[in-house]
Amino acid sequence: MRKLFILAISAVALVAASGAWAQKNYPTRPVRIVIPFPPGGNVDVFGRVLYRQVESELGQSIVVDNRGGANGILGASIVSNANPDGYTMLNVSFSFAVNPAIRKKMPFNVEKDFVPVTNVALGLGYLIVANPKVPAKNVRELIALAKKQELRYSTAGVGNGQHLAGAFFEKEAGIKMLHVPYKGGGPANTAALGGEVHVHFPAPSVGIPHVKAGRLTGVAFMGAKRLEALPDVQTVGETIPGFVFDSGWHAVFAPAGTPMAVVTRMQQAIHKSLQVPHVHKHFTSNGYVPQGDPPAVWAKKFKQELKRYDDFARMAGIERF
Repeated sequence: MRKLFILAISAVALVAASGAWAQKNYPTRPVRIVIPFPPGGNVDVFGRVLYRQVESELGQSIVVDNRGGANGILGASIVSNANPDGYTMLNVSFSFAVNPAIRKKMPFNVEKDFVPVTNVALGLGYLIVANPKVPAKNVRELIALAKKQELRYSTAGVGNGQHLAGAFFEKEAGIKMLHVPYKGGGPANTAALGGEVHVHFPAPSVGIPHVKAGRLTGVAFMGAKRLEALPDVQTVGETIPGFVFDSGWHAVFAPAGTPMAVVTRMQQAIHKSLQVPHVHKHFTSNGYVPQGDPPAVWAKKFKQELKRYDDFARMAGIERF
């Protein structure tokens, strides 16, 4: 019995040592981060700033792989089927929690087929922007115009956060606009720039440069207070009292079965990178609050988010398709 006990203790020690080794030495080769949206969108813009710093923290290259389509589902499917060794991970928006609420069938289970790594940041709100030819410079003028003619608004896809933002704005403003979904935030933004649509709901990181350059009109911000970068752009709440709509989160997930030591190593690298001044400022100046919670903390929050967005989809009247 004593011999068996010693063997058991040795086995436990070996597993602990191997886990510590994996965390300390991971990664030993480049890591692929799948961003399930086209280049130029909000998640892509933030991801490329973040992962340049994460490379320094890990001592290995990060390969950003844009795989847009189906509101992030195509890219997420690639990760769900990847080898769970920590060398393929998913950097996604909160559409990851919205999709199960609006789709009857999914190619994966967001809870069973993935391991939550960390929440990267929380968005304080979307911008409402318009093509410069649209004669609406603020919320009141946009509402009045929408009651006179049909306005088209672009989003990154059906059920995307931009779609929810548009649906919520319509409901609270008492108007109806035509939703035009695209295959990502980049194409949706281009549609507004080119006049294919009248209105768009980009994250501040995407919309601010165009508003400052005069390529788009900043109609309003959907957060609780005005953006520091656009102090002259009013909030929706200044016209519709009590209106606030956050722009959700960005987060990282790994395939189910990825060793927790590896998951923790990536979370720690992301958390540390978010504290680096130029990275931190990039997020905060564009309307996001950097986070980087440990895996267990983010896993608990993610379950709550799944319920929150299911409730919101029902409230917004978005039927499962």
